[in-house]
Amino acid sequence: MKRIAAVTACPTGIAHTFMAAEALRKTAEVMGYDIKVETQGSEGVKTPLSAGDIADADLVIIGADIHVDPSRFVGKPIYATSTSRTIRSTKAVIEEAVSEAQHESESQQESEVDVPAPPVAATVSSAATSVASTSPSNGLKHLVGITSCPTGIAHTFMAAEALRKAAVELGHEIKVETQGSVGAKNQLTPEDIAQADAVVIAADTYVDLTRFKGKRVYETSTKQALKAGKGVINDALTLPEPEVQATSGNGRDYLQSVQQAKADRSAKRSGPYRHLLTGVSYMLPVIVAGGLIIALSFVFGLEPEEGSFGAALLQIGGESAFALIVPVLSGFIAFSIADRPGLAPGLIGGMLAANLGMGFLGGILSGFLAGYIALLVRDKINLPANLEGLKPVLVIPLLSTLAVGLLLVYVFGAPVKAILDGLTAFLQNMGQTNAVILGLILGGMMAVDMGGPVNKAAYTFAVGLLASSVFEPMAAVMAAGMTPPLGLALGTLLAKRQFTDEEKDAGKVATVLGIAFITEGAIPFAAKDPVRVLPACIAGSAVTGALSMLFGCTLRAPHGGIFVLAIPNAVTQGGLYVVAIAAGTLVTAVAIAQLKRWQPKAKAVAEPQS
Repeated sequence: MKRIAAVTACPTGIAHTFMAAEALRKTAEVMGYDIKVETQGSEGVKTPLSAGDIADADLVIIGADIHVDPSRFVGKPIYATSTSRTIRSTKAVIEEAVSEAQHESESQQESEVDVPAPPVAATVSSAATSVASTSPSNGLKHLVGITSCPTGIAHTFMAAEALRKAAVELGHEIKVETQGSVGAKNQLTPEDIAQADAVVIAADTYVDLTRFKGKRVYETSTKQALKAGKGVINDALTLPEPEVQATSGNGRDYLQSVQQAKADRSAKRSGPYRHLLTGVSYMLPVIVAGGLIIALSFVFGLEPEEGSFGAALLQIGGESAFALIVPVLSGFIAFSIADRPGLAPGLIGGMLAANLGMGFLGGILSGFLAGYIALLVRDKINLPANLEGLKPVLVIPLLSTLAVGLLLVYVFGAPVKAILDGLTAFLQNMGQTNAVILGLILGGMMAVDMGGPVNKAAYTFAVGLLASSVFEPMAAVMAAGMTPPLGLALGTLLAKRQFTDEEKDAGKVATVLGIAFITEGAIPFAAKDPVRVLPACIAGSAVTGALSMLFGCTLRAPHGGIFVLAIPNAVTQGGLYVVAIAAGTLVTAVAIAQLKRWQPKAKAVAEPQS
């Protein structure tokens, strides 16, 4: 192990590239190694490695912060690291690279010694089956994988290439999705995942595994994939099949059916609706935390004294958390559209929309603008390979942020602000009749699809108005969202003979979900009998929403169900608020009891004989 070939590269291709190269040259010379270093910079490739340099090398060191094509180093041990570590710990990098190369060489020699040489007569037949014999299992296997590293540049793509090469050598097929700094590339489709025999996650960052439910998932690092790709794939294929968790008890079955219904709906979401809900889902924790902290500050009075604990809570919730509502909504709409390249322009566009007074409408608009513009820049602007690393850190954020900002300032800012101001003024000054009508509409929407597009539209509308200090719609929406599961639970008690024993048990669970403002608790009932359940739920929720608006109830916390009543001043007209929820619950229960009489009486589930 005396000859080393090396490549250094960084996004700008200037300082770190040449500093890492010089550090490798000087340190290798001191350590007694012969080294050839190629630099890939903004001015192109300098001192390129020739085919002879690579052939003579015992190992390859790649000190890079951008993607470096490893295909020309096939058959050579590759050690990959960053330029900064190459500069700071040059000796350790060389020692680790040499050690790993020696270990790999010794492993190969041991495997060659352990396998006896075949007779000459058997050579032809042995060669004919060599591909099949390298596989630990019978026949061609299909795998999928994901690679990701913190910078999302060098190791991400090198690990993917190593896994592909190992799969081919083992006689298998693999499709690898790279989650890099320019977003996900070569994305896995549901069909790819469905036919996969195993999943390989070679990542040094968090990777969401929800797509791979029911599949064998092998998790490792990018370094291990680079060092022992074949072993990683073999280990993945030898994992046991995941066990299907058995459930017991109707309550658990009911909860599982609620979760499954929510998962099915999420899988069906597509296009702009999916992007909007992604932004809303990331915004919700911010607004819930901020809203509840603001509500807690009211324990010390609606206007706490400066420097008091109440003022500190108000600063945390109102001045900090609520200031992030629009930027987070915008940023993660853009993230859903364009992956990581959309995040920077989305966040900046959202902050600009908030500063321009465009509110949540401006946040939604800026999110979609940022996402699609970043996607356009990412896919349409192509740079030379050695400059590709500039796209995620310079080209995409600069161009997309500039475009979004100028559009908001000069085109959309004034019109959207005027629309929001008009809507806010209307809501703040509307008469009692208009308030009741709005409550009827919002309340009914909450029960139309119980967590679906119509429900989320009403909820997003109410949440967005919190930032404009309009609190009545939020109270109506949450009360109406609690009504369907509570009403159905009460219905199983009022009309016991119209429900099966399983539905009666499910009603107990629905009660808990209802008081916690989880409208999806009514989904299993609606899925089983939508013709009767949905009209009853819509009627009850509409009544609740209308009464809440009529009573002038306000809510400053966007979630929490009945539990927010324990926080002083979080809900105004708290007693009447409970009356509104109770009235809607009763309407739903009576309606479902009457509608159920129009169907054959459900038979009770017989108990098994012991």
